[in-house]
Amino acid sequence: MNQRTAWSNFWLGMGGAVAAVIGVGIVSTFEWPDTESVQTGYRGNGMVQVYNQVALANQVAETEFPEPEPPIEPAGILASEIYENVQVLGHLDVSDFNRLMLSISNWVAPEQQCAYCHAEGEELSSDSLYTKRVARRMIQMTMDINETWNEHVMPTGVTCYTCHRGQNVPEYVWFEDPGQWRGTGLVGNPAEQNLPSETAGLSSLPFDPLVTYLAEGPEEIRVAGETALPTGNRTSIKQTEWTYSLMMHMSQSLGVNCTYCHNSRSFGDWEQSPPQRTTAWHMIRMTQAMNQEYLVPLGPEYPADRMGPGGDAPKINCTTCHQGAYKPMYGYSMIEAHPELTTFGPPELQDPPMEMTPASADAPATSQ
Repeated sequence: MNQRTAWSNFWLGMGGAVAAVIGVGIVSTFEWPDTESVQTGYRGNGMVQVYNQVALANQVAETEFPEPEPPIEPAGILASEIYENVQVLGHLDVSDFNRLMLSISNWVAPEQQCAYCHAEGEELSSDSLYTKRVARRMIQMTMDINETWNEHVMPTGVTCYTCHRGQNVPEYVWFEDPGQWRGTGLVGNPAEQNLPSETAGLSSLPFDPLVTYLAEGPEEIRVAGETALPTGNRTSIKQTEWTYSLMMHMSQSLGVNCTYCHNSRSFGDWEQSPPQRTTAWHMIRMTQAMNQEYLVPLGPEYPADRMGPGGDAPKINCTTCHQGAYKPMYGYSMIEAHPELTTFGPPELQDPPMEMTPASADAPATSQ
């Protein structure tokens, strides 16, 4: 074999290897075009949702829809008259109380059952386990959501299962991410961009909009200006990028694209937007309120292994409940079988009454 033939074989082999790599890449990322387009607005303005029917069918098949526990004949006695230290559910008939406790055990701790919140060998009234103290506050949070945030959750409502899905800790809680590089380097301040994260859809947008918009002291979400010049609108391009990052998170959480909530003719015009945008508006505020009023203050209750890498408490975002569906559990309502979670009971019937601090729906922290 002469040198020319050797080089020819080398380049042929190299070309074949490159073609093989490209082919594997195409095949491994290829999505079978079994899609369905659903038009939601006037023709020509791009108001359409695109669904992969196979992926959607698989997603629904993986979702468990638990049957409710059968109703129990009322005993005519309040739970606070039978049990001690019932601080949130003392107003319930003891039959409804016991049925709800059984349901919560199956929703949150199907393996440990009662022992997850009640220490073995101790009275049921004991608060020695942190799980019981946290669970009590989570029941309040569930009641608060169903009672105060009707604009977002009704008529489906939420129960413990909406987030937990049979796990002690919901799969999609979030913590602050200290691993991403935030400092200024040789090429300048990256402004937390070009650090791909799943939260931002692996885009070049700021990698963590959750700390900025859904935790304590949320920043203002940018509002598009109504004039050609920035007359009165002093928000920056950076704020816009943060906003888009949050929108990516919401889009992925609900399994929809932008036109589910926005009219592509004018993204910022509320009068031309679908009603889903209003529901999402309340979702942002509800999530902020739940993190501020319930999740973050619970930090001192948790052991170290339940905290984030930065020592912060677990928090919720849109994915925690939705998990890729436009409605949590595709609108399957469990609250109808558990009306005891739809509202707070009278404090005078609790023993002793736990402090009630429902988050206010009238205190929006952002403007978009």
